[in-house]
Amino acid sequence: MALATAVWIPIVALSLALVVLRLSDARANRLEWRRLASRQPAPLRCFHKALVAHLPEPARRYFAYVIIEGAPILPVTEIGMRGRFGLGDKRQPRYQAMEARQILAAPAGFLWKMRTREGSPIAGSDSGQWTRFWLLGVIPVARLGGDIDHARSAFGRYIGESTIWSPAALLPGPGVSWDAVGPDTARVTVTQGKLSQSVDVTIDEDGCPVQVSFLRWSDANPEKPFDCSPSAPSCLISARSRATGYLTGSKQGTCSGPTPVFLSTSPRWLQSPSHEQAETPETSPNGARGLRTGYPLCQRD
Repeated sequence: MALATAVWIPIVALSLALVVLRLSDARANRLEWRRLASRQPAPLRCFHKALVAHLPEPARRYFAYVIIEGAPILPVTEIGMRGRFGLGDKRQPRYQAMEARQILAAPAGFLWKMRTREGSPIAGSDSGQWTRFWLLGVIPVARLGGDIDHARSAFGRYIGESTIWSPAALLPGPGVSWDAVGPDTARVTVTQGKLSQSVDVTIDEDGCPVQVSFLRWSDANPEKPFDCSPSAPSCLISARSRATGYLTGSKQGTCSGPTPVFLSTSPRWLQSPSHEQAETPETSPNGARGLRTGYPLCQRD
């Protein structure tokens, strides 16, 4: 009896500790999501080309395409994703189907929550502060973050992603500048405190982004020291929706390799409860007749 008790006590204690840790992670996710969602401004301003008239030509062309004239400026975006999650290495990636939700609120942060839909039951989250993954919902398999290296690497990620999924967050203003690095390439540089990231956006003749690339702070190398490494350029297939005024339904993947892996996404622009909805031809910010836009009204400068 005493032996059985001695065996079960540490097992029960470990199980309780894992449950507490799992609940703590879930609470941290909820609080971070709420913090980022609160960054959506109210009242909203309308986008118009005068806001970017002073930018280099490639940057003006980019904004003219990714945000429709008269659309509300919504820098906080919630994104639904479906794709494949690699559990292996480059030679044997061991892809599994996954789905995820992400909130993107540059430069304040991001939160990505995923779970696999087949194979090993993996779930977890990434943010500017942590990386946490669980197996079977109870076994922690990765816990990283809490230092400047993680923050710097994450900053590069969500600034790069903002060029496609949250372009309103990159409109010129404090901490955001644009330069031309070629006839069809614009470079945005975002600075937040001690963090700074430049991202190159290559566009076509209409301004549609076709490639995004940047140097990212990372330890993804054989020696494992953190340094600035070229990110694999992301090739993009994007659709622009006049019902939202932004790019939507985009797919992205690496530009190289025999079978690029694309991630299907469905952005949704978060709205404050106080935002009124534009639902008639007379009040639609983009002026499209007969269109029930469903996005919030904005104030013109």
